[in-house]
Amino acid sequence: MKDSEQRKASTGAKLAIDLGPLLVFFLVNGFAPVPDVLKIFYATGAFMAAMIVAMVISQIRYRHISPMLLFSGVMVMVLGGITLWLHNETFIKLKPTIYYLVAAGLLTFGVVTRRNLLETVLGSAYPGLSDRGWQLLTRNWILFFVAMALVNEAVWRNSSTDFWVGFKLWGALPATFIFALANVPMLMRHGMQLEKGTEEPPVPPTQ
Repeated sequence: MKDSEQRKASTGAKLAIDLGPLLVFFLVNGFAPVPDVLKIFYATGAFMAAMIVAMVISQIRYRHISPMLLFSGVMVMVLGGITLWLHNETFIKLKPTIYYLVAAGLLTFGVVTRRNLLETVLGSAYPGLSDRGWQLLTRNWILFFVAMALVNEAVWRNSSTDFWVGFKLWGALPATFIFALANVPMLMRHGMQLEKGTEEPPVPPTQ
């Protein structure tokens, strides 16, 4: 029981680290006491600061920054910095598209070179999963990332900034968790073991 409680606490802390900066972005964009036209820029600055805090906490608490969090952090710093420097919100809107396409590209490269990069990053989260299971999971995430990149492009190019921000919260985030859960039956058919009291496998952070 004690081990299970510790595992759940660690999972909750990890979710807070992964999703905390995104929540800060939403809150600042929604409630910052500045003109509407400036909210996205204040939210971007807050997002950058929160991402740095998340990486520092991860390093101090776990002595490790996950590759996904590090990659997302670099993306936020670079494209967020360009957004603020040029005062052009296009770049922060492009960040999810670039993130999804790079992630899909890296996973595809792993498939072509017969190195399962998803297993390297998330192996401990899917105990017992067979090689075939990893191949199928990798394929599914590649397709999902490409689809999300296309959806993000369609949304930000054809809607307002407020709608795009809302889509990230009420569209992209739930879609990622639903997609991850939809893979669980397939994973269990290919050897993944879920011990009693454990939570569902983690998912890559949404953008």
